[in-house]
Amino acid sequence: MRLVAHEFMTLDGVMQGPGGRDEDTEGGFRWGGWVAPGFDEAVGEVVSGWFERTDALLFGRRTYDMMAGYWPQVTDTADPVAQRLNTAPKHVVSTTLRLDEAPWSGTASVIADDVPERIRALKASGEGELQVHGSWRLLQTLMAERLLDELRLIVFPVVLGSGKRVFDGADRPAGFEVADARVAPSGAVAMSLTPAPFRTATYEVVDGREVMVDQERDDLD
Repeated sequence: MRLVAHEFMTLDGVMQGPGGRDEDTEGGFRWGGWVAPGFDEAVGEVVSGWFERTDALLFGRRTYDMMAGYWPQVTDTADPVAQRLNTAPKHVVSTTLRLDEAPWSGTASVIADDVPERIRALKASGEGELQVHGSWRLLQTLMAERLLDELRLIVFPVVLGSGKRVFDGADRPAGFEVADARVAPSGAVAMSLTPAPFRTATYEVVDGREVMVDQERDDLD
């Protein structure tokens, strides 16, 4: 399976508490609910398109608990997000949750140890997309272990100044190719990114013209 992460992000990289004021107040965060003003019809189409591709879901414990407390209440069969969230197999990374106590129907496994290897095994277990939504701590692990096949972002035109950031755990440079991009009327930008080699370059004057010259790097590992 392809492992794909979906995240809402501010211009300064914050992903915390997009859906509501009390969604995630960890660290004293008080700006929850910043997505709704920019969530127009075009953004909705992008998000619905994400869920049309969902074959299985992977969550961190905090995001799992939040979604398990909300989405089972949405029983509208015409809601594509609720339908996929409530029916797709769900896997949770947690050291405290027991599978037989999992509150959300369709929870298929709880990953308590050997997280990178267990996720690699999940990826090798079938076809389609294994999707991550939110799950900040888990996202940092997936990026550090280079397990993501694609990162889909919707960047909203707002700056918060503090909060959990998408790339908080980055300990080395990384490159991406933009596989797709769309600008919504609200100004939100949806991007699909695939991992690519990190590059740097410099500018030099050659025969009177300024040209870009790639720089070879031996300090990326």
